[in-house]
Amino acid sequence: MPNFIQLKPQQQKRRRTFVVLLLSILICTLVMGKALAQSLEPSRISTIDPIGKSHQLGKELYLENCAGCHVALPPEVMPTETWRQLLLDPQHYGRQLQLPVGPPRILIWNYLRDFSRPHTEEEEIPYRLLQSRYFKALHPRVKLPRPTSVGTCLTCHPSADRYNFRQLTPEWQDSP
Repeated sequence: MPNFIQLKPQQQKRRRTFVVLLLSILICTLVMGKALAQSLEPSRISTIDPIGKSHQLGKELYLENCAGCHVALPPEVMPTETWRQLLLDPQHYGRQLQLPVGPPRILIWNYLRDFSRPHTEEEEIPYRLLQSRYFKALHPRVKLPRPTSVGTCLTCHPSADRYNFRQLTPEWQDSP
């Protein structure tokens, strides 16, 4: 019969405690990792990069407040400062608006701020699509009609009224 090394009861207890502690840490790490992954899981929308659940309500409020009158633009096409000014100014392109207030405005602002782009101090704040360098960069080969309106987007983006700017007309499907 082989001669096994017998652990003393105190050593057995320490080893058991160590194994239990190690398993507890492992289980806690897995649970916390899964919870974190679920909280950061992006909700895929078809117009911009994936957004997390923390921005989902802001996006919905943005669409509710803006898409009722015109095609809602993705935040990426204008710099952050443009969006900030638009959220503060009740004179919206010649129309008097009732701006959202309180938490809805904050949620909309967080969404627009986090998905828009910065502007440099030397550039003017654009208030029209054709003035935005980001819009121009996203549309390098597009010859836009004058005057251009937000409704012009539907010409190439047939689902823009449903906030889908990824779907393009056949002539633009394979364009870089």
